[in-house]
Amino acid sequence: MRNAKLELTPLLVDSLYTEAMLLADEARACFDRSFDAGHLSPEISVAFSCESLKVTTRLMHSIAWLLNQKALRAGEITESEARNETNNLGYAPASDGSLVLQFPPEAQALIGASEELYVRLQRLSEKMRAPVPQASEPVAMRDRLRASF
Repeated sequence: MRNAKLELTPLLVDSLYTEAMLLADEARACFDRSFDAGHLSPEISVAFSCESLKVTTRLMHSIAWLLNQKALRAGEITESEARNETNNLGYAPASDGSLVLQFPPEAQALIGASEELYVRLQRLSEKMRAPVPQASEPVAMRDRLRASF
């Protein structure tokens, strides 16, 4: 079986975009509540602040990449524009697992969900950028014959 180029469907892109937007909204609310509560030690409060920036960065890069995918499927940008280096999924630093364990459970869950979404998008992006292997001539001929019937 020949490897086909990965094609993101509009339904998948919309679903991932909705997931990213919901996570961004939940993260904002969670981090605002935790900062307002004032129950974190000064050290954990600083780490929590840094982690909120990491989550925000991760989610904003995810949302930007998904918006580019939506624009590509809508014909607003070309394939070459979508593959431009500036439209890649941006870099987002990983969380410090030992510090995250000291945060409130709701924050831990949101941090994990943002990392998981980002990793899924990284895999999709890498697969989309990978060169499509060319089929051998006999396989290509067989595919042409099948298509003609």
